[in-house]
Amino acid sequence: KVKIDQEKCVVCASCVAVCPEVFEMKDDGSVDVKDEYKGNDVPKELEEKVKEAKDMCPAEAIVITE
Repeated sequence: KVKIDQEKCVVCASCVAVCPEVFEMKDDGSVDVKDEYKGNDVPKELEEKVKEAKDMCPAEAIVITE
């Protein structure tokens, strides 16, 4: 499972650039996990991209849990 800590997020959108399948820019200008992945497991084929996005996040705002 993956989520973005909105308190930490600086809206650089590096996660969207790395893994647009899971992360998106919202209409209000924030960045978030797409609705279909909120509270759900990320598909196995996207796990590495989500980890890469986490590693690229300058604010360490991406939280991955099992």
